Amino acid sequence: MKILLSLVCDDARQHADGRLDIQGQYCDLYAPGFPAKHDLTFLAIFEWSRKDHGRYNFTVELVDPNGQPSLRGDGHTEVVDAPEGGPAARTYYIEPLEEVVFPVPGEYRFRIQVKGAWHDGPSLYLWEIPEGHEPA
Repeated sequence: MKILLSLVCDDARQHADGRLDIQGQYCDLYAPGFPAKHDLTFLAIFEWSRKDHGRYNFTVELVDPNGQPSLRGDGHTEVVDAPEGGPAARTYYIEPLEEVVFPVPGEYRFRIQVKGAWHDGPSLYLWEIPEGHEPA
């Protein structure tokens, strides 16, 4: 299993034909003070080995600048056999997260545990910026 894509955005939608609409992807957020709250969507696309099939559980964590998990969620995905001659099986995880609390400024990192191994996901840097000022 490998992660083909993982990101943080405002919204993501998957179409029946597999296409994704991704709106407002970002790596930085600006807040006038801390703790800060923000709604966001986490997206990951997994590509599975040809021998993988069935149900796989996973855990997603958001790790704060001090290395401590500040948000944790568990889920699962169903992997079906992929036809020979085509790409390996892929599954999508799209999770809207409301009012995520960021206690301090700094780098927050998503990480994903699947099949007993941790994988790096996207990072998100939180900046403190005075209210009414635009980011540089």
